[in-house]
Amino acid sequence: MKKFVNDPKDYVSEMLEGLALANPDSLRYVPEFNLIMRSDAPDLDKVALVQGSGSGHEPSHVMSVGKGMLDAACPGDVFSAPPTDYVYETVKLVASPKGVLLLVNNYTGDRMAFEMAQELSEADGIVARTLFIDDDVSVQDSTYTVGRRGVAGNFFVMKACGAAAERGADLDEVYRIGEKVNSVTRTMGMALTACTPPAKGSPLFELSDDEIEMGVGIHGEPGRRREKLRSANDIVTELVSAVADDLPYTSGDRVALMINGLGGTPVGELYLVYGLAHRQLAARGIEIGRSYVGEYCTSLDMAGCSLTLVRLDDEITGLLEDPAETAIRVF
Repeated sequence: MKKFVNDPKDYVSEMLEGLALANPDSLRYVPEFNLIMRSDAPDLDKVALVQGSGSGHEPSHVMSVGKGMLDAACPGDVFSAPPTDYVYETVKLVASPKGVLLLVNNYTGDRMAFEMAQELSEADGIVARTLFIDDDVSVQDSTYTVGRRGVAGNFFVMKACGAAAERGADLDEVYRIGEKVNSVTRTMGMALTACTPPAKGSPLFELSDDEIEMGVGIHGEPGRRREKLRSANDIVTELVSAVADDLPYTSGDRVALMINGLGGTPVGELYLVYGLAHRQLAARGIEIGRSYVGEYCTSLDMAGCSLTLVRLDDEITGLLEDPAETAIRVF
């Protein structure tokens, strides 16, 4: 393994410290609870948004903290859910009289941590709700989830909920918007290589030079199948079909299309995939209304990508167009 690592157990804390030091005017690092929060939080005039998951998926979620996005993110160790007490302390730090919405990718450990944190917060008189994100069409169930997994489509839920909260919407309305966006968002990913967690020091799974994993999870969970490497056209055709046929998206729909890199794929290849997907969707009569290409939810250094579609209407489009600013992106 060749990585910029000192002691693997310090990997997350050192990353978070660096993130805060690079953004002193907008972010605050609270090391005792392993969290990143907006430097202007709590804002008592808006619903607070909190998300967290295992680390290793950056820029999600700690790099999605900022105006128009999250108020705080509470990550666990690499590919591990955060402790309940850390989530609870995060909620207390950003709590607003308008309430707190917890956004949770649908993994068993994350669900447990955030549901328990919500109960503890409510016992303190904090109004909180939890919304589960489950956009992955790859598998119905896996070792890590109850139902479908939450993957790169979480970006659109964060963005829409963040915009609604900045507009002053109440907790029920922000929750409604998040639930609506999640309901029209679908994703599937594939891997060209495995990823290497710092604490493990070796690839999480093995793929031969001529093999790929279709439908892989963002923690390296097995996908639909392992098979021989195919052409980019063939791979994109399967991704488009799996995602577009699931909701389904049909001729006349207007969508947001995201091609998300998993951490080890050159951006040029991501744009190649985007072009192929754009043409295939156009052939189905599906209009691309908004485009996203880059790394939004990674799996450390895994080579591969995921494809996400969001069915747009005027409400969702307006929320996605609202301004937002995070450590690595201005929308």
